[in-house]
Amino acid sequence: MANPIWLKERNTMIRVLIADDLDLVREGVRALLERHDDFMVVGEAATGGEAIELAGTLLPDVVLMDLAMPGMSGLEAIQVLASQQPQLPVLAFSAYADEKRIGRAVRAGARGYVLKTEGAEGLCEAIRTVVRGEAWFSTGVQSTLERTAGDPTLAALDPLERLSQRQRRVLQLIAEGHSNRTMAATLRLSESTVDSHRTELMRRLGVHDVATLVRFACQEGLVSLD
Repeated sequence: MANPIWLKERNTMIRVLIADDLDLVREGVRALLERHDDFMVVGEAATGGEAIELAGTLLPDVVLMDLAMPGMSGLEAIQVLASQQPQLPVLAFSAYADEKRIGRAVRAGARGYVLKTEGAEGLCEAIRTVVRGEAWFSTGVQSTLERTAGDPTLAALDPLERLSQRQRRVLQLIAEGHSNRTMAATLRLSESTVDSHRTELMRRLGVHDVATLVRFACQEGLVSLD
């Protein structure tokens, strides 16, 4: 005879993967979701890379993805998951509601965008909605999307849109304080290639020193300021 608990988990529970670099946030979200009978947290990730790996092994129904994480950002992870597992809904999870971050998340493939200030019921509704195949956005985010909808200049004016995915990754690692040697090992490149990426980053962004690159990365949300 089949185990009724197993059947309940298999048939009705939403399997959630939480990706956030802060332990306290992950623990809080887990505790919140596990108060409800229809959620099961199957894993936690502290970086975008971990989120991609766990999404491939744990087979969640949805990923709740912080956008600014060290190593590989949540934004980059959303792009990878949208390519590798297009059927898997990813819900962007952020403290910020500015149009740049929202636009980047949507263009990367996020099914929705929920603010960290959202109440418990709002977060649960967001997860249930994207699992049904629909989009869900916090109220403040929806207002921004409506205001900017159909404006093709926004992506064109976004300075990060001038950079390749590899260049964004190099920029993030520079802002996190990694050395050329560490970046080369992380990206599996030579140190001279990393140097070339740094030079090209400065040229494309019109900056002349690393300190300005770091400030730019922080302002654009590539690194967490939490």
